[in-house]
Amino acid sequence: MSKKIKFIWIGKLKKRYWQSAVDNYLQKLSRYFTIQEVCLKAAPGNLSVKNKREVEEEAIKKKITPRDRLISLDSQGSQYTSDSFAACIRSWHQDPGLDPCFIIGGSFGLSEGLKKRSHLLLSFGLLTLPHELARVVLVEQLYRAATILSNHPYHH
Repeated sequence: MSKKIKFIWIGKLKKRYWQSAVDNYLQKLSRYFTIQEVCLKAAPGNLSVKNKREVEEEAIKKKITPRDRLISLDSQGSQYTSDSFAACIRSWHQDPGLDPCFIIGGSFGLSEGLKKRSHLLLSFGLLTLPHELARVVLVEQLYRAATILSNHPYHH
C-alpha cells in the first residue's frame, strides 16, 4: 500500500510566488508520498466571519472520507520540532486505517465544528501566518519530515 497525503485548502494562491513555492515542495514530496490536493473556493466576501467559516466547513466536509486522519492547521494547535513531526508522519502511515489529510482554512481560519472533528490541530507557532504562507510552510515541513525519515541530508 502506498503512503498517501491529502491536502484540503480554501482559496487559490493568487500570487505566483506562493504557487511556485508550493509546487516546488509538492513535486519533491511526491517522491515519497502519493499526493492528493483539493482546492476549494473561498466563501463569498459579503458573509460574516462566522458564516464564511460555516460555508467553508460544509465544502470541506464534502471532500472528507472515512480514511482521512484530519490534521487541521490552527494557531491554538500542538507544536512540533521537525524531528517529532517526522515521527508523527511515520506513526500515521503505520496506521493502515487512516491517511493524513491536512486542512488549511481561508483567511478567517476554520470553524469550531471542523476543529473539534479534527484528529489533531497543528500549529507552526504563536504567530499568525497568512494562509498562503502556512501552505508553503506545511509542504516544506512535510518534505523535511520525509527526508528525515529516509535519512536524506536535506534536514542537516
